[in-house]
Amino acid sequence: MPPAEPTPWATGLTVALLVASLAGAAAFAFGAALAAVHPLLAIAVNLVAVGGAAPTAWRWRSIPVTRWVLGGVAAGVLVGWLVLVLAALAG
Repeated sequence: MPPAEPTPWATGLTVALLVASLAGAAAFAFGAALAAVHPLLAIAVNLVAVGGAAPTAWRWRSIPVTRWVLGGVAAGVLVGWLVLVLAALAG
């Protein structure tokens, strides 16, 4: 069995950061648009979307390149939701 390749931290973190910024912006924009219609609609649609995507993401978490993308998406969505909640509380 050949030795394992070293983890590409610089490239992986760069990919994760870029994906996180895109996912965070998308989660915030989508949530804000839905919250303009009705806040409970925004919550329900976001929970359904995450519930639907979670099983696939869980299966793909061990694939070398995909794990960086999934980490970025997870971080971005969490930050997008946090900013959305803070925007809602601010006014």
